Amino acid sequence: MTAVLLLAACDKAEIAPNATLGEAAARGKAAAARLGCGACHAMSGIWPQGKTGPSLVRFAERGTIAGRYSNRPDNLAAFLRDSSGTAMPTVPMTAAQADDIAAFLHEQ
Repeated sequence: MTAVLLLAACDKAEIAPNATLGEAAARGKAAAARLGCGACHAMSGIWPQGKTGPSLVRFAERGTIAGRYSNRPDNLAAFLRDSSGTAMPTVPMTAAQADDIAAFLHEQ
């Protein structure tokens, strides 16, 4: 009897999508728009669609960030806060904003 009850408890659990990542990407999209990232870069859903900097559409498919760093969200967030030594100006933002923008760019 105990074995039957234990086996009944082994039904496959439903796994919900990680809402936190989607929420971070939504915040990142809003932060990118607010901080004016679209003035230089084309980005999905962001206006304007700048052409001074490289397009960031499908950014997650790139191998590197600025040709220097492995394209991972943590590296991107660090780069967004300090892009010195590159053509991109350093835009003042919080660590949370950088993390959220990295989530947005890696969700595309």
